[in-house]
Amino acid sequence: MQSVLVANPKGGSGKSTLATNLAGYYAARGKRVMLGDVDRQQSSLGWLAQRDAALPSIAGWEVKAGEAARPPKGTEVVVLDSAAGLHGKKLAALVSRVSRILVPIQPSPFDMWASEAFFEQLLEEKAIRKNKAFMAVVGMRVDPRTRSARELEKFLANHDVPVLTWLRDTQLYVQAASSGLSLFDLPPSRTQRDRDAWQPVLNWLGGDADGSWCDK
Repeated sequence: MQSVLVANPKGGSGKSTLATNLAGYYAARGKRVMLGDVDRQQSSLGWLAQRDAALPSIAGWEVKAGEAARPPKGTEVVVLDSAAGLHGKKLAALVSRVSRILVPIQPSPFDMWASEAFFEQLLEEKAIRKNKAFMAVVGMRVDPRTRSARELEKFLANHDVPVLTWLRDTQLYVQAASSGLSLFDLPPSRTQRDRDAWQPVLNWLGGDADGSWCDK
C-alpha cells in the first residue's frame, strides 16, 4: 500500500491542494484511494463532499493525529492532509505510518522561517533516519525562473531536502476544487502544462513503496 503524508507547519502553504490532487491522480488510475484529513478545518473532506459520484471514487477518512488507525481492507493508496502546526509526538506518530512525506512550501521568507525547525525535526525522525520513510519538497504557486524560487532552493539545499518540482499559481486549481475536482479530472487539453509539472512528484512516488499501517 502506498502511503503519503502532506505536511507543513504553516497554514496556507498548499497542503490541501497537494493532497486532493494527489488523491485525484490515483483515483483516475483506478486505485482504491483513501483521503485522510488530520486538519481541524477538514478542508480535504470538504472538497470530497463536493465531488460528483460519477467521478473516480475517493473514500474519505477522518484521522486523529497521534492515534493508531488503519485504513479499510483493500485500500491501495492513503493520502493524509495534515494540520498546520503539526509537531512533536503527533508528527512522529504519522511519520511512522507512511512511506513518503511531501512538504509543500511557498518561496517567501515567512514560509522558509516557519519550515526550518520542521525540517530539522523530520530529519531526526527514526523512520527517516532509517530510510523507512522519505521526504521531499514541492514548490507551490511559484515561477522557477524567479529570484524567490532560487532563494528557496538555496535554503532547502542547506537542509539536504530535494525539491521535486514547482507548481505554478493558476486558477485551474481553484476552479477544480470548488467542484470537488482534481487537475486529473479535467481534460488534458486544458491541463497538460500543469500535468507535466506534476510528473516529477508522481515519478518520486512511483513503484510499490509499502506503508506500515498494517503493522501498527
